[in-house]
Formats: sequence, structure tokens, C-alpha cells
Amino acid sequence: MPTLPNDAEDLPARRYVLGLGCERGTSPEDVHALVECALREIGITAGQLYAVASIDTRRDEPAIVEVATRLNVPLRVLDAATLERETPRLKNPSDLVFARVGCHGVAEAAALAVAGANAELVLPKMKSGFSTAAIARIG
Repeated sequence: MPTLPNDAEDLPARRYVLGLGCERGTSPEDVHALVECALREIGITAGQLYAVASIDTRRDEPAIVEVATRLNVPLRVLDAATLERETPRLKNPSDLVFARVGCHGVAEAAALAVAGANAELVLPKMKSGFSTAAIARIG
């Protein structure tokens, strides 16, 4: 697993956190295609990502693990209670997601939680098939 950058000159380049969510068994290719689309949407490269973030129940989901590995960034996972605390900052809170996993959003909430209290959601949740992605800029 890659480690977070600790070289001072590397930190300014890695200013974004990619939040991901997906159904169990989603293909890594489908999630990676969504990630590529998300990066293009806001005009950043994979080299500007600090981490991939998701809910802890997806810590071993092959698609999410593979995307983090391909991007060469750490995978950060958070529990549903931590993600639920981000609800006031979500652009797309969902009661359906809450009923299924115990928080009102995974991709947006995970990106914001890892990016920090002053983070800004620069790409609200995008959906493709059975996966979601969102990107937050570290504040």
C-alpha cells in the first residue's frame, strides 16, 4: 500500500481526495473508467490525488483497492458514523444510502472527511453503473 506523501515539495501537488463508493462485485474497469471521467471533469491528473477514500465496509472491495493501487495513492477508509458527520457538507445526501450503510453519502462524505474541515467539494457525486465518485480539494 502506498504511503501518504511526506516530502514537502510533493504536498502542494497532491491537493485532492477522491471519494469512491460501489456495490459489491463492481468491476475494477468500471470504477476506473468513472475515476478517469471524474478527473477529466475538473481538469486534474491522478498525480494530484492525495488519497482515495471510502467507507470501511469497502476496505477489501477489489475495485476500490485496485483503483487506489493504479493511482499509487493510499486507500483511507472511515466508518459510517464518521461519514455521517459530513452530511451538512454533502451536495447529494441520500436517505436510501443511509438506510443501506448508515450514512447519507459515501463518495462525497469520504472525500470531504479525508480532505479535512476546510475542504471544498469540487466534484459532487458522479454515478456510473454501480459506482460513485466525488472529489474534494484539501483546504
